[in-house]
Amino acid sequence: MPADQAHYLRTVMRLAPGDPIILFNGRGGEYHATIDALSKSNPSATLGAFSDTDRELPIHVHIVQAACRSEKIEHVLQKATELGASSFHIVRSERSSLKLDGNKLEKRIERWQKIIVEACEQSFRTAVPPVSWHNTLEKMPAVGACYTLHPEGEQQWSTHRGQILNAADVTLAIGPEGGWSPRDLAILKSMGFNNLLFGPRVMRTETAAPALLAAIQSLLD
Repeated sequence: MPADQAHYLRTVMRLAPGDPIILFNGRGGEYHATIDALSKSNPSATLGAFSDTDRELPIHVHIVQAACRSEKIEHVLQKATELGASSFHIVRSERSSLKLDGNKLEKRIERWQKIIVEACEQSFRTAVPPVSWHNTLEKMPAVGACYTLHPEGEQQWSTHRGQILNAADVTLAIGPEGGWSPRDLAILKSMGFNNLLFGPRVMRTETAAPALLAAIQSLLD
């Protein structure tokens, strides 16, 4: 077992050798296991039965989040993972405040992926959503039914609920703190995104994706 995981089980969860735990590898399903040792030098557990547990949403929801302040991105990754997002795509937009490249980008993606894994542990998800960085809007994916969350959207959420429920994939594009620029909106429209108005209030950039994911989950449940 990784040393940091053993430390967490020992000092936070107060577990000891002989206690049962559940392990997952991020590719679906989970393993029942028993702790053998939680020592700093050689923490280990014995695997038991495999359970093909599936707690994923029946719709794959892909979150495109315009690059913004790092703590806001981390909030989106954590909450949207707990709510069932399938993948994350952080993208530079015209009004984005965050710029990353080279070694700094690599370290940031590692941190983001760690936050996602911890959110999976919290929510008992067995599939880990990937996160990627895109320098331009044109390079990000547009999969399935695509929507741009925009306070001046031409189409109401209520009119698209049926289309979302019948889609295998949904891509939601959330703007930065200053919102999508006219140029951004034109590019997104050319890629097949529809401007969607989600309620009468203007949300912060870190609120939009979790709010819409919760609404989609309520329709499915």
